[in-house]
Amino acid sequence: MSPSILILGGGCFGLTAALELHARGWRVTLIDQGPLPHPDAASTDISKVVRMDYALDEQHTAMGELSLRRWREWNAKWGEELYHEVGFLVMSREPMQPGGFEHDSRAFLSQRGHLLRRTPPEMLRERHPAWNHTIYRDGYLNPVGGWAESGQVIARLASEARAAGVTLIENVPQPRPLFEGTRCIGITSSQQTWQADAVLVAAGAWTPELLPHLQEVMWATAQTVFHFQPQDPRPFTPPQFPVWGADIGKTGWYGFPANADGLVKVANHGPGRRVTASYPRTLPGGEEDRYRAFLRETFPTLAEAPLHSTRVCLYCDTFDGAFWIDHDPAHPNLIIAAGDSGHAFKFTPVLGELIADVVERKPNPWAKRYRCREKTAASSDGARASE
Repeated sequence: MSPSILILGGGCFGLTAALELHARGWRVTLIDQGPLPHPDAASTDISKVVRMDYALDEQHTAMGELSLRRWREWNAKWGEELYHEVGFLVMSREPMQPGGFEHDSRAFLSQRGHLLRRTPPEMLRERHPAWNHTIYRDGYLNPVGGWAESGQVIARLASEARAAGVTLIENVPQPRPLFEGTRCIGITSSQQTWQADAVLVAAGAWTPELLPHLQEVMWATAQTVFHFQPQDPRPFTPPQFPVWGADIGKTGWYGFPANADGLVKVANHGPGRRVTASYPRTLPGGEEDRYRAFLRETFPTLAEAPLHSTRVCLYCDTFDGAFWIDHDPAHPNLIIAAGDSGHAFKFTPVLGELIADVVERKPNPWAKRYRCREKTAASSDGARASE
């Protein structure tokens, strides 16, 4: 009989793993505490950045390159453009220097044969007039990259999983791993228990709550997201306004062009606030003022746009910013796929293969980096603001 697996969590880790494992012959049941897409999951929201720009990080650059090809293939297969290749513009206030995210990304991608357009202030003023060219002095445009309609992608993957024969069980109250001694034997809730040959926990920010022994190496972090609705969204649409990062390696500010509803999403990929995923989500005091102060400096014509909505997005941060995808050495039958650290969604098209290889203990050139590991001095992804 085919092996069985229970997957806890229906975000980009869980759904792609479910699809891939089912294709490999596993009997797959995916369980989630909410509907899919879950409104509180990091995989949801209206958009996520898709890029291959990762400074000198060879693995994540390569993963980004393959993911971009597969995003285009998904668009073709679905007959719907859920990935929008509008480019990725990164600018800095100072001239690009070795060691900086902008310089190192441009240099490394150029070495790999990618054609990037350096963007000095005069070109910024001419081609991207929403930017304050008197402050941002250097940067580049990568025409290969853009954004994905993340919530819609999750809905599409869930639909594909159902059609393929994956069992999806939604709105389960407080599901959690079930242990017998140290062995993980299934998933349980207040209403029902399920058992299988293996259990994959892909619960995002809830993972350290469900598996407290991981709380020293990963934790939930709250990040804020603002959606503005300018009266005239046209100046904030491609090509003059692609996906962008504004001194992102130092400040964490990034954002998107206006979507079909005219919403301009602005967010900050900074240190964030440590939180408990199951607690109510709150916006810090003064956060709108902080966002508008940034906009007045960077995109003056957007600074007074009406605020449409806000969101508190929860990362599952690992201590070193790398994902956590491995069999748990202390708990037989338990596999973990978590630790998005705020930069996983862009890799959605390659995650299923990677996670399935780990589940089946097959060699994968990318898996070593994401193994269970002891905590060392904190480091961070190249595009993450320092604490």
